[in-house]
Amino acid sequence: MTRKEKLIAKLQQRPKDFKWDELARLLTALGYQEVKTGKTGGSRRRFVHPSAATITLHKPHPQNVLKQYAIDQILETLKQEDLL
Repeated sequence: MTRKEKLIAKLQQRPKDFKWDELARLLTALGYQEVKTGKTGGSRRRFVHPSAATITLHKPHPQNVLKQYAIDQILETLKQEDLL
């Protein structure tokens, strides 16, 4: 099982400890690229894919763990785009 497959399996289980770094690694493996929003972007991050919908969400802070609603939104988007 590859790292990508392991991250997909972990995300689909909707864990309470899914970290931002894991999400960034997974989305990069799926063809997304993180786009910097500039000086006024704050914690807002965008992941752009050449042929799929853009994923926009807030980077969690001070902890590095994603909120459950963010995981649900990401799963829904990736399923709609047939990336999962």
